[in-house]
This record gives sequence, structure tokens and C-alpha cells, in this order.
Amino acid sequence: MFTAHAGNRTWRFALLLALSSILVSGLPVKLRVLQSAEPLAAEGIVGVPEGTIAATDWPWWRGPHRNGIAPASARPPVEWSESKNLLWKTPIPGRGHSSPTVVGKRVFLTTADEVKKRQLALCFDRATGKLLWQVQLHQGGFDHNNKKNSFASSTIACDGQRLFVVFWNQGAIWTTALDLQGERLWQVKVADFVSHQGYSASPVIYQNLVVVAADSKGKGTSCLLAMDRQTGKEVWQIKRPKMPNYVSPIIFKLAGKDQLLMAGCELMSGFDPRTGKVIWECPGSTTECVGSVVASQGLVFASGGYPKHETLCVRADGSNEILWRNRVKVYVPSLLAYQGYVYAVTDNGVTYCWEARTGKEMWKDRLPGGFSA
Repeated sequence: MFTAHAGNRTWRFALLLALSSILVSGLPVKLRVLQSAEPLAAEGIVGVPEGTIAATDWPWWRGPHRNGIAPASARPPVEWSESKNLLWKTPIPGRGHSSPTVVGKRVFLTTADEVKKRQLALCFDRATGKLLWQVQLHQGGFDHNNKKNSFASSTIACDGQRLFVVFWNQGAIWTTALDLQGERLWQVKVADFVSHQGYSASPVIYQNLVVVAADSKGKGTSCLLAMDRQTGKEVWQIKRPKMPNYVSPIIFKLAGKDQLLMAGCELMSGFDPRTGKVIWECPGSTTECVGSVVASQGLVFASGGYPKHETLCVRADGSNEILWRNRVKVYVPSLLAYQGYVYAVTDNGVTYCWEARTGKEMWKDRLPGGFSA
């Protein structure tokens, strides 16, 4: 997401990242997408019952397959303006960096009013942009945040019946379940949380669970927590190193197993999403990461930004084999794995393409400006 300020109101728009073109400051920058002779097998929507979401939904962070790739049938515009390819726009109170969640005829979004110290969930009509409802989940309790972050950076996850909304408030991470009309079903304190940069991790849905990350430093309770989607009751919890980290948990099927993947805290990790047990874990990445892990062909790719600069590839079969690594810093943006190649846009605006299995650099280009999406 990006924000554009107009007077004392903030307008937010979905930033569509098409593989053929990225628009930065209104300038089209062509990205070369290399075709693989042996396309990677597409991972399924792991842990989600059939019929839960439709092919046209974008129900959680990074889309239905959790990899940032839209269905082949999608035809998003690669450029737009006030007079071109604009169906509707609507004002949003406050400021936030969460992505829109699109399910059925509705669009769900979080925002934070930093003046009135309110954190909200919003619902819009998908066809018209009309505000259908908004609900305040927290009042007050705002802490220090990085100026590039917001107090509404976690994307809502929807299982077709409930919305799972995560906020950092009053020194803790909170998960709230709402029904599709905005009525509160339950609210759980995930963990005490201490951070100098803020919070950005989005929840992930798996079978009957919703999983939330809270990698925290200092007096925080650094953990991964799985809750029952219907009740909010804790099902399992994993203790994590007490280090600041901002990665959203992601689930793929790799090496014949469903795996919940995390990077950061000086670790690359694969967990069993049913139980929280470690499947594999190895030193890698760096302390602070923001972008989500991506995976293909049994390989996991991650990058981080502080204190080390590193992008790396790990085999997810329990061997802990690191196939390749480089010193490219992709701190805030997430990687993209597509048809045998890994794509990245660095925070300082350089695009890269690497061969997935070898890490060989295929090309790189510079965008006109920095990049934090």
C-alpha cells in the first residue's frame, strides 16, 4: 500500500504490482519476466477447505496462494489515473499500510486515526466503494513507530465467515475476530510486545486455526501463537528469540509437508502448522526482516535488512542446506518466486532477477526512487 495526503485527509489506493510493469511516481518501468523451460509446480491453497474462498477473492496477505501471484485469469490494469482505469475511490479516515482484503462483494481494510488514537476495521462495497460499516477496535494506547510504518499495517485475513484483525496497542499484540457485519466475536491478547519500529505481521489461516507472529525484543513475549478460529482459544504457542522482527508467517506445502515458514531473528524456520513443532531450522537471514518468505520447488527464499544484508535460498527438506546467498538487502518489500526465477525490488529502488535454483543474477534495473511496498 501507499498513502497520498490531500489536505487533512488521507486517500489510500491498492498498489497493483503487475509482472509486466511497475508504476513509480507515475512513470512506467518495464520489468523483464523470464520464462522457465520447466515451470515450477504451483503450490495449492494449503490448509483451506475447498469452497471457502472464490477464485476472484483476495482473502488475506499476499492473496489466495500466499505468494503475491494472482490467478491466470486476472487482468489488472498496469496503469491508471483520475481518468483512466479508475472504477471508484473513497476517502479513508486516518492512515494505514495494510492491504485490502477482498471477499465476495466486499472489501475489508484496517486504518489508524493517529490524531484521535483510534484503530478501525472498515468494510466497503466492492462494486461502488460505498462504506458499509466501520468498527473501532482500540482507543488510545499508541506507542512509538517508525515514520515509514503505520499503526494499521497488518492485513485482515478472512475465512469466508470471520475477519481476523491484528493490532499493536497498549504494549501488546491483539487479535480480534469479527463477523462479516463487523460484530465482535472474540478478542485475544497474543503477547506483550516491545518494538522500536512498530508492528506489521499479518495473520495466517490454516484449517481451524489462525496464527499470529509477535517477534519482540526486551520485555515482550516473543512467540508464534495459534488460536482456534471459532473461539480464540490457544491451541499451541512457540517461543521465539527475543529479537525485533516484523515478518508475517506464511504457509506452503513443501517436501510433502504443510510448512509454516518464518525468517528473521537470525533464523530460517519451518514449523508444522498443526502443532507448532519445528520441522527444520537453520541459521540464516538476519535479525530484522519485514518481507514475507516465498517458496517454490521445495526451496525457501528470504531476505532481510538489519544488521546484515542478505538474500538466501534454503532447501526445505530438513537438510538445512543453504543453496545460495548474496549480499542484496531487500528489507521491507517481499520477494516474488515465479516460474523458476526470484524477483526482488530493494528499498533503494533496484530490481533484481535471480535464477531460483542457483542464485545466478539474470538482470537488474533501477527504478526512479525508493520502494517500501
